[in-house]
Amino acid sequence: MARGSRLARLAALGLLGVLTLTGCEMPNNEFWRFGWPEGITEEATEMRELWTGSVIAALIVGFIVWGLIGYAVLRYRKRGDELPRQTAYNLPLEIVLTVIPFIIIAGLFFFTVVTQNRVMERSENPDETIAVNAFKWNWEFVYPDTQGEDGNPVSTVGTSTQIPILVLPTDRTIRFELASADVIHSFWVPEFLFKLDVIPGNENGRDNVFEVTVREEGAYVGRCAELCGTYHAYMNFEVRSVSPEDYDAYLEARESGLDTYEALESIGQPGDAGTTTPLDLAQTKTVDQQQSAGD
Repeated sequence: MARGSRLARLAALGLLGVLTLTGCEMPNNEFWRFGWPEGITEEATEMRELWTGSVIAALIVGFIVWGLIGYAVLRYRKRGDELPRQTAYNLPLEIVLTVIPFIIIAGLFFFTVVTQNRVMERSENPDETIAVNAFKWNWEFVYPDTQGEDGNPVSTVGTSTQIPILVLPTDRTIRFELASADVIHSFWVPEFLFKLDVIPGNENGRDNVFEVTVREEGAYVGRCAELCGTYHAYMNFEVRSVSPEDYDAYLEARESGLDTYEALESIGQPGDAGTTTPLDLAQTKTVDQQQSAGD
């Protein structure tokens, strides 16, 4: 019984460490990220902290298990030909080995749900709203709160020869409302550490909406992460995050009649995408023809 009590106390101490470290704010450096990318949004920070806490919890459990295995190997190693005392069961130990894993799983589940709810949380009045329209095989980004010279909202549409650039402000809450014109696509920006399927026919947009707050300026590649057809692999776009002042100036330039390239140049940004390149349709068609001829 004393031995079972010691094991119970050891397991309880490990569990306390698991729950404590999982719930704490984790340091943000390369070592403590355990391979998790840093990300550029507030939501990415939430997911990184969950990942760090989960890895630390797993390591604590692992060290306890490895320690118990090592103890059993040394303590109960064979010392002779005499058959050791046979134990049918150890009720305290069995209770510990049943309850403790359940509590660990429940704790990790709790923190996962909290983080998921935080990442998918929607504010009452986001600072910016952007409509993302996916189609085979490109993207359209619409700024519904603007009005161009033609009376329609400002938008950027990708073509087979031009990568669409999605301009975003930093330090503002941005709501994305996703829609698909044909099949299921997936809006993915790796630096957001987040992607969301764009499901066609979802008229109320309930499941096609998410929000982020970008914290770093820069240019980042975006992709479709759902196999959607022949040219899925080339369905790329670029996110250009700029200061709030440059973002406002960009929209003003677009409303005055400038296109995406000219408006970006007017705020000191490169007009063309630099993180990805358009699909070379002529080369792809030639390769397809050659393959067909070979068949």
